[in-house]
Amino acid sequence: MNWVTFVLLTVVSWGLYGILLHTGQTTMGGDPAVARYKAFLFVGLAYFLTAVLAPLLLLMTKGAAFSGYSAKGMTWSLVAGILGAIGAFGALLAFGAGGKPGPVMSIIFAGAPVVNAVVSLIMHPPEGGWGTIKPQF
Repeated sequence: MNWVTFVLLTVVSWGLYGILLHTGQTTMGGDPAVARYKAFLFVGLAYFLTAVLAPLLLLMTKGAAFSGYSAKGMTWSLVAGILGAIGAFGALLAFGAGGKPGPVMSIIFAGAPVVNAVVSLIMHPPEGGWGTIKPQF
């Protein structure tokens, strides 16, 4: 499959994420102040099912060795996962503080690419130097 197909999968998934997370939190029942933690618990369960069990099954079916993981690769991947979980928790806290899915997720999805672009440029500077960055950027 073309990489754009996978990008569109992510766009649709993350585009639905906030509204479904908010719906889960608001329909959880019980104390609304506790509902966000209950919702986050199920986000964690979903991560476990999707990001632990599914890749484990795929690795096993492909006969992949369970050795040879680099410490650097594991560390960066773990940090990325922690940041993803912190971001999900931040969205839940925003909903709990009265934010609605439209503005909350719009700010997240508008701000995240800016952070991504700046950090990407710092970690991987342009080949021709900083002067090659166009003003439109």
